[in-house]
Amino acid sequence: MKIIYLNCGMGAAGDMLTAALLEICPDPKAFWYAMESLDLPGVQISAAPAQQCGVRGTRMHVLVHGEEETQDAPPAHDHDHTHHPHRHLADMEALFRKQPLDESVIEDACAVYRDIAQAEGEVHGRPPGEVHFHEVGALDAAADVLACCLLFSMIGADEVAASPINTGSGHVRCAHGVLPVPAPATARLLEGIPTYSDGTRGELCTPTGAALLRHFVTHFCHQPLMAVERIGYGIGTKEFPKANCVRAFLGEGGMTGGDIVAQLSCNLDDMTPEAVAFAVEKLLDAGALDAFTTPIGMKKARPGIELTCLCPAERKEEFARLILRHTRTLGVRMHMCERRILPRSSCTVHTAYGDVRMKVADGPGGRRAKPEYDDVRRLARKCDATFEEVTNAARHAHHHTEK
Repeated sequence: MKIIYLNCGMGAAGDMLTAALLEICPDPKAFWYAMESLDLPGVQISAAPAQQCGVRGTRMHVLVHGEEETQDAPPAHDHDHTHHPHRHLADMEALFRKQPLDESVIEDACAVYRDIAQAEGEVHGRPPGEVHFHEVGALDAAADVLACCLLFSMIGADEVAASPINTGSGHVRCAHGVLPVPAPATARLLEGIPTYSDGTRGELCTPTGAALLRHFVTHFCHQPLMAVERIGYGIGTKEFPKANCVRAFLGEGGMTGGDIVAQLSCNLDDMTPEAVAFAVEKLLDAGALDAFTTPIGMKKARPGIELTCLCPAERKEEFARLILRHTRTLGVRMHMCERRILPRSSCTVHTAYGDVRMKVADGPGGRRAKPEYDDVRRLARKCDATFEEVTNAARHAHHHTEK
């Protein structure tokens, strides 16, 4: 399985992501040929070798009518300025759709810009379609978005993962004045994504960088198990004590992907077993990754139950509210956990008892297949068979189809 892993220890911006991906692109000449065919008015795109803190990489340069935007974020305005040309979301989508690129690349670019417009609109209290983008910033970001979408398509990874994102700290000056880091639109785009600040003063993650990561990254985690084949360095324009770069690793995944999940738990000693079972059922119905109970001994020698729920990190508050509603606990503990998951798929096999869905995963010890419990239980009841008889029939049928 081909994996791209993005190290965002110094945040992410559109130009830095583009440069890092360009260094791991299998056919840079084809990339530049495609970029040179784009119809972006007044836009010139180039790349040059760069170095920071002794680290060599690539720095992208985007000129719009001879101007270079100091940040890749497309400044949004909640009011009109007659002395500056502006573009709306519809203008940007129309611009993307006339480019001579594959439809999938165009759709990715439109989706990324819709996310930016949605975030900017929420910040300014306006519908996304009414958000105004400054001409230079909009076209600068459009070039970065199209370049990244094209590079992701050309690399063709099966999975894109990234580290938690360093947002930086302090304040940043924009069209509206001085704002805290991360900027409000960036903070909106990073909702549900693991972030942190190491105290570096400055804006490390821009709206364009955040929107690209939000769209393409499937797992935010530490680097998964992979045999790295190429490493790309995208060098930023700002100077910091640390090397200001995004690193892109391309390689084959040896075992699994990974992600960050939330583990919620609480101790219960004053609920009936029926009420606890109902609470577990509600958590699973809401989409918990898992929910289970463990017998424990509590204070004053009272027997109790620990309720544990695993859920996507971005939904931890939702599941905490469910636990507080459906149990008698007065508090919920929260921990962020990294997990590894085997690449999996599903199929249906035909048995003498009926069709059974199988969960299939490829692990270090070979392929594993497991019948769906609900199908086995249903067919065992319907055919007056034992659970093991239906299970063995399904496994035998799957083994036969594998041959």
